[in-house]
Amino acid sequence: MVTSITSFGRSGLYDWMIQRVTAVVLLAYTIFMIGYLMFNSDMDYAQWKSLFECTSMRIFSLLAILSLAAHAWIGLWSVTTDYIKPTGLRFIVQSACGLLTFIYVVWGIQILWGV
Repeated sequence: MVTSITSFGRSGLYDWMIQRVTAVVLLAYTIFMIGYLMFNSDMDYAQWKSLFECTSMRIFSLLAILSLAAHAWIGLWSVTTDYIKPTGLRFIVQSACGLLTFIYVVWGIQILWGV
């Protein structure tokens, strides 16, 4: 029996809602980036840098990074609980996924905000 302690949220419904909300955020970010790149096909480094110096773009990007992390964690947790039956192995795989997710989020924040 899998307990809710290893889950990202409090319940299956809560996880389902997080998956949907993060998917919408990621879709909006993807559409914005594709649109921006399409309408600025001759973009140079200075334009790219000025885009990400804008605080609203940094916040939007941070929201996308956090959404990607939450979305990936819930998805990986679901897959590992469904397909990895030995508890010890599942714990190791989920711990590795959690650690990598944390590292990627911290790394993304450092890149985004120049910390």
